[in-house]
Amino acid sequence: MKLVEMKVNEFVDLMASDEPAPGGGSAAALEGALGAALTAMVCALTVGKKKYADVQELAIESQKKGNELKAQFVDVMDRDTEAFNAVSAVFAMPKDTDEEKAARKAAMQEALKGCTKTPFEMMELAYQALELTRSVVGKLNASAASDLGCAALSLKAAIQGAWLNVLINIGGIQDQAFADEYRQKGQALLDKALPLADAIYQEVLESL
Repeated sequence: MKLVEMKVNEFVDLMASDEPAPGGGSAAALEGALGAALTAMVCALTVGKKKYADVQELAIESQKKGNELKAQFVDVMDRDTEAFNAVSAVFAMPKDTDEEKAARKAAMQEALKGCTKTPFEMMELAYQALELTRSVVGKLNASAASDLGCAALSLKAAIQGAWLNVLINIGGIQDQAFADEYRQKGQALLDKALPLADAIYQEVLESL
């Protein structure tokens, strides 16, 4: 069964078990999905409201984008676990001959790259979702302002959690160019995203 098909209690029970996956990567993706969903919800609570007639286009377009990001997070949540399972599968490969050892090593390197790409994708999605959230703060349904603050917190957790998963995987990658690329790109995203998340939270906090 896919993670996205589980009930909430089933998902958290599985995560609390001795199964190595789902783990932090899938948790980060779920945090991202929740953040994007909260932003979409605030948009939905604005659409059709006469009081917010002048921002209807913004609310409708932002709701659509928020739901698209939510769906992308949900998709990458399962793909992150699949990427980890590919690493686990390498340990079952034979290693009796030099050829088998070489094949096993190559497979592990490829699997680790896969485990780097999925959390990095989460980072990209989280930054996009933070930009979306920032664009609607103070403009949509004021009764749901706190939900945008919660969205920012969820998205901040998502990008930081994903970053930790990027780092732990590139630590085992021997392709230095690949490792350096993802370390640099990830840090650049983080440097933009964290101040943005904090600014959203502070603006919401001051509005309450």
